[in-house]
Amino acid sequence: MYDPVIGELVEELGRFPGVGPKSAQRIAYWVLDADAEEIEQLAKVLVEVKRRVKFCKVCGNVADDDLCRICRDENRDPTMICVVEESKDVIAIERTREFAGRYHVLGGAISPIDGIGPDDLRIHELLPRLADGQVREVIIATDPNLEGEATATYLTRLLADFDLEVTRPASGLPVGGDLEYADEVTLGRAMAARRSSAGKAGVE
Repeated sequence: MYDPVIGELVEELGRFPGVGPKSAQRIAYWVLDADAEEIEQLAKVLVEVKRRVKFCKVCGNVADDDLCRICRDENRDPTMICVVEESKDVIAIERTREFAGRYHVLGGAISPIDGIGPDDLRIHELLPRLADGQVREVIIATDPNLEGEATATYLTRLLADFDLEVTRPASGLPVGGDLEYADEVTLGRAMAARRSSAGKAGVE
């Protein structure tokens, strides 16, 4: 259907999340129609992002230094940690302006069918952050789908021995959805009205 070089471009673009065959084709032909300078700038930015962007040593969020901007911000509330699956979820919650604490990015969710277990996530990196007793609440804001709920259940049990409150975002988030697709008002209400995941951690 395509010349080999165009077919290869369409195939590579189709690997992007949310980009189907038709979208990949449209982007490929946009690339062909664009000025060479535009494409060179795009390629430069992509290479620069991969070269410069790191992951925060504390929370796992994307960063341009050892610490992300949120972990560097002394005005953030150190008594609350919001646990999310991916860095994009941090952005979604930040847009709501309902949360002023810190974050912990797991790097995914427990999914046995995909061979992803607790040891494949940044779960054990969370525990030292709770050791000094400063954190009073952990909000488990994993996606409201099967994998997210499994991860939340695992974390709730893991945190049962800590003297802190474990909560989940409450009303407004559809079951089976992803945080990144929730609108700001819905996600903001869910964060503001979060419910207890297991009451006081460690209490039956």
